[in-house]
Amino acid sequence: MAVSLYHIAVDAHDLPLMARFWSEVLDWQVLFEHEEEIIIGAHGTALPGMCFLPVPEGKTVKNRLHIDLTPDDQDVEVERILALGARRTDVGQGADATFVVLADPEGNEFCVLRPKRTLTD
Repeated sequence: MAVSLYHIAVDAHDLPLMARFWSEVLDWQVLFEHEEEIIIGAHGTALPGMCFLPVPEGKTVKNRLHIDLTPDDQDVEVERILALGARRTDVGQGADATFVVLADPEGNEFCVLRPKRTLTD
């Protein structure tokens, strides 16, 4: 039986803020917007997408699952994402890490890797 990754679901307090942030980071667009969910994606038929869902509680611990981004130029991309509202964060990665850990506007950690061309690179 075949299965595909459909959405990455993200709990959020401010759905429009989070949808705008991640749309800008990924150069995606808002595909559906409602008070109970906002869906973004590259376009309506490109999987996966991201779905932002309202929750009352705040984030309290390090994410158990996070997003890794691979740019053409790590330094340029980190600066662009910081300008969009991300912040640097320390999850114990150490000074010699080849990735940069950032947090989105609601504190969800994600990594900007060095440029990669394959999943095992």
